[in-house]
Amino acid sequence: MAILSYHASHEQFSPSDLLAYVKLAEQAGFHGCHSSDHFHPWSERQGQSGYVFSWLGAAMEATQFPFSVITAPGQRYHPAIVAQAIGTLLQMYPNRLGISLGSGEALNECITGDAWPEKPIRNQRLLECAQIIKRLLAGEEVTHTGLVNVHRAKLYTRPATTPSIMCAALSKETAAWAGSWADGLLTTYQPEGRLEEIIAAFCSNGGEGKPVHVKLTFSFAQDEQLAHSEAHHQWRFDCIDKLKLAELRSVADFDNAAKDISPEKVASTIPISNSVDHFIRLINKIESMGVNHIVLHNVGRNQEEFITAFGNGLFRR
Repeated sequence: MAILSYHASHEQFSPSDLLAYVKLAEQAGFHGCHSSDHFHPWSERQGQSGYVFSWLGAAMEATQFPFSVITAPGQRYHPAIVAQAIGTLLQMYPNRLGISLGSGEALNECITGDAWPEKPIRNQRLLECAQIIKRLLAGEEVTHTGLVNVHRAKLYTRPATTPSIMCAALSKETAAWAGSWADGLLTTYQPEGRLEEIIAAFCSNGGEGKPVHVKLTFSFAQDEQLAHSEAHHQWRFDCIDKLKLAELRSVADFDNAAKDISPEKVASTIPISNSVDHFIRLINKIESMGVNHIVLHNVGRNQEEFITAFGNGLFRR
């Protein structure tokens, strides 16, 4: 059976609210928590952007189950600082933090004022960062010159064992590339066979036997009309082409790009239901693809209702 984690969405909720939700999720029976890492929210309607590495320390102290996080080193973060953050958390909470790295999105990374590279350059930068982070966590002194530069960096606080470094990918092309070097794949649920294609691309290019994690984004509420309205209010930008998403540079850009997206279009993209059983069937379908870990992200603001209903319906069958 796949691990089923609660998604802590820092774009949508304050850090203090998320801390309460993650404690409730553990009590309800969720197996773990996966956390986003944004500097800006996707929309003014969301309106939050807590710093994930500060929050993780509090959340891991307040709970006992494992966490995972996706982060994007290379522009907003220097990879040595990411390695230091990971090493510190894993020294305090051994074997409780999983790491996925992505190439980033302009929305968050362009706050530095640096140029936003094309996707192939971002991927190369990501690979350099992943190698630097892994070497630092293994205890090496690292000097590196390339798309990122490191001079004689060494971590003196680090975990007893070097953690796996997974790669986040939203396309077949990126997944195939990730299979050649990453310790696992993190991707998102996509309908109409696209998820199967992404997983196959990863596995057939070096990823066979490596873990595959899938983030399932959906809208659940016991009032189905509320489930539909929350999906449209909070997550309509998900209908924007995935390649375009990475290039939009501001919250205003996202709101402008999504302003004409209809509720019907959202409903064709995001699973929406008032039935826990509907999502259990979808989870089983994803699990049948060989997925090891499914992150459950209800996009609605009704988090307590969602956690309680899924706790009763999914974990207490």
